[in-house]
Amino acid sequence: MLYLGGLACATTFSIASFRFIALKIIELGVNIDHVATLRQARRTYEPDPVWAAVEAHLGGADGITVHLREDRRHINDDDVRRIAAMTHIKLNLEMAATDEMVAIACEVKPQMAMLVPEGRHEITTEGGLDICAQQERLKGVIASLSDAGITTSVFIDAQERQVEAAAAVGARVCEIHTGPYAHAFHAHGRDALGAQAQTELARIAKAGQMVTALGMRFNAGHALNYVNVAQVAALPGIHELHIGHAIVSRAVFTGLREAVREMKRLITEAARSAH
Repeated sequence: MLYLGGLACATTFSIASFRFIALKIIELGVNIDHVATLRQARRTYEPDPVWAAVEAHLGGADGITVHLREDRRHINDDDVRRIAAMTHIKLNLEMAATDEMVAIACEVKPQMAMLVPEGRHEITTEGGLDICAQQERLKGVIASLSDAGITTSVFIDAQERQVEAAAAVGARVCEIHTGPYAHAFHAHGRDALGAQAQTELARIAKAGQMVTALGMRFNAGHALNYVNVAQVAALPGIHELHIGHAIVSRAVFTGLREAVREMKRLITEAARSAH
């Protein structure tokens, strides 16, 4: 019985008469570290990363990523606490697997904590976390974060042994390092169909398939930008992309809200074209 405008009308229909199209939806996590980098250049109070988080949200971001480094070179403890308290989308806290960072994460309780390697002299994260070399210690770190109700993620290179180790230590999410693909794209013709870029893309795809086969979530990120992101967004099984530097760089000219909106559009279009 179908009710229209208060009138009961007998009707028959078949579920088969409806066509349901499942669209592939990829979430975008926006890293706002470099908003804090700009603030720290003058050791002042602006621009405020919390404002950046809100602008990213209004532009369509599904989450906010910040890396609380041990040397506090950009994001600081107060930033993390204020972003966690004042934004309405999920927070992904990038962190080294240290006792200090675990304690902060368990206090703040971000929706996700991503373990990354960290070097004092690096400009940005230069490679994936070597889980194979520290499985027992990382098991304890991940257990502590999980006990606090935090989804655990690891940032790893596109290597089978690292994916297997991630599953073994109890990670729920693997973020595959896309830096080698991005660098190959830029250095060899800036063509996503070039041999070098395709080789690196195939490695990401293979690692991603293994991630999902082992029951973990397949995320990806690092050095993705407006000209190289589409090929990664089109990969099967990918759940979320984390992008920061390119978006903040574009925001200098367009504003952060528009920069996020454009990246979200590119990702969505790529995912739909691959469906």
